[in-house]
Order: sequence, then structure tokens, then C-alpha cells
Amino acid sequence: MANAESAEMYLETIYVLSKQQENVRKVDVSKHLNYAKPSITRGISLLEKRGLVEVDEAGNITMTAEGKKLAKRVYDRHTTLTAVFMKLGVDEKTAADDACRIEHFISDKTFNAIKKHLKEFDK
Repeated sequence: MANAESAEMYLETIYVLSKQQENVRKVDVSKHLNYAKPSITRGISLLEKRGLVEVDEAGNITMTAEGKKLAKRVYDRHTTLTAVFMKLGVDEKTAADDACRIEHFISDKTFNAIKKHLKEFDK
């Protein structure tokens, strides 16, 4: 895992999958991201070393409190940006794809302004 963006992608994927199923394993992450299993194994290992996830003897992945906090942050950015783009008339797939690219780089200040504007727009 070369950078923070990759770590965030892995954590967001684990978070999304954990909302859909009881146990999340490397093979689930691999299928969801369409990455080779060796890449997933390496990425998960790096997340473990950073204290963001734990893998039990059965291969189930759970996020630590710090990992879950980061995953929720990225997921919130993803869903909020997707919603904004869709309100602007962008189709759902394009909106989600673009949100996925932007969510890792947008500043907190800009994101919070967008989120505030979205709430006002929904009133």
C-alpha cells in the first residue's frame, strides 16, 4: 500500500462490507475492489501494522477504533460528494466514481463547506 489514499480505500471497503455482512475477509475485499489477493494481503498487513485493523485466526478482519473512525470519515465524504454530484444532475455511477477520486484529496475546510451547503439545499 503506497499511500494514505490506498489505506483509506481499503478501510472504506472493509467498512462498507461490514455493514452488509457479519464477517469480512480478504477475499471479500479482493472481490469488492477487483484487486488481486496478494495485493489485498499486503495492504491488510500494512493496515495491521498501523493499528487500523485486526485479523483473527479465522481470517476475519475487524477495524480498530482508529480504523473505524478513519473509515467513517472517508465513507461520509464519499456519500456526501456523491449526493452533491447527483443533485447537480450527474448520473449515479459517474457521481460515485468522481466522489471516490475526490474524497481522498479534498480539504476538511472545503468538504465541510460542501456538507453545510448540501444541508441548506435540502431544507
